Amino acid sequence: MGDVNAHRYSSIIAGGSGTRLWPYSRKARPKQLLPVAGGMSLLEHAWHRVDGVVPAERRIVCAAEGFRGVIGGALRGLSDDNYLGEPVGRDTINAVGLIAFVLASRDPHAVFCVLTADHLIEPADAFRARLVEGYRVVEADPSRFVTFGIRPTYAATGYGYVERGEEIAGFAQAFRAKRFVEKPDRVRAEEYLAAGTFAWNSGMFVFHARTMCDAIRRFKPECAAGLAEIAAAYDTPARAETMARVYPTLPKTSIDYGVMEPAGRDAALTVCTLPMELSWLDVGSWTSYAETVAADDAGNRSNAHWVDAGSRDMLVVSDDPTHVVATAGCEGLVIVHTKDATLVTTRAAAERVKEVAERVPEAWR
Repeated sequence: MGDVNAHRYSSIIAGGSGTRLWPYSRKARPKQLLPVAGGMSLLEHAWHRVDGVVPAERRIVCAAEGFRGVIGGALRGLSDDNYLGEPVGRDTINAVGLIAFVLASRDPHAVFCVLTADHLIEPADAFRARLVEGYRVVEADPSRFVTFGIRPTYAATGYGYVERGEEIAGFAQAFRAKRFVEKPDRVRAEEYLAAGTFAWNSGMFVFHARTMCDAIRRFKPECAAGLAEIAAAYDTPARAETMARVYPTLPKTSIDYGVMEPAGRDAALTVCTLPMELSWLDVGSWTSYAETVAADDAGNRSNAHWVDAGSRDMLVVSDDPTHVVATAGCEGLVIVHTKDATLVTTRAAAERVKEVAERVPEAWR
């Protein structure tokens, strides 16, 4: 195999419509392209998260075909061949499967990580060290699947959890995954936090490409046949026609349900978890977006031209530098202004924005 590092690849899955961040996030500008901390988009943060670990020529992005131009322009070093453009979204098993089948056809020794495009993770050096350990775990035994767990800081009910089992010898803080559990109620979340053996399921992984292909063939053969056909044509002139014809026919399911759960029960595979002790923010709602904006002494957060008298605990966001937002005596509101739509809600009701976005006429989505 030569230099094992030469077979390390990274991938970012940048799907999702981001409707809980409407009207900032729209069909033409999904949440992963929104500017956040430091003025970079979430996708740019994810791209640079592997700097020094995986070179740009071995980085892949899987996202909507319609965003090829804007994403390609935003990520310096992303080649057109490494942009896997989905004609339609077919859930995460097909996004991960597409990456695995294409990589396996290019490099039979490929090991790749799967990263998400809607997280802020700090410090970056701590993340990179754990990512490298994840590669090592899989390189030592290609039958291993690695998932990264975030050490919980509170009893969150909005995340899935992974429970760690026995330690894997020879690695720094690597464990067999004992079980995965869906979003718990408050009582169970408190129990998980107190136990000290549970982590938030980050949705980030490391796989051997050929092992993932084999797993999809076994657990989801109805996906594998189409993915194999696409991979065979991907680096040929038939790429566009094959993708457009085959990909929309693939059955939708998540990588967790389709592969990770049956893999955890399969004697030929070992699902591992590596805990990460770092700051991890899933920027999926206005409540979490607020945490990317500095607060003043009254708990107000804003990136807008905002004039106020006596308000508290506000989030005011605008992408229009010619518009001023003015408030007086308000508390706990979220105000988001764009050139053609304005959202006003309370922080308590911010999770319901998705319902609103789904009721908005198509022209404003």
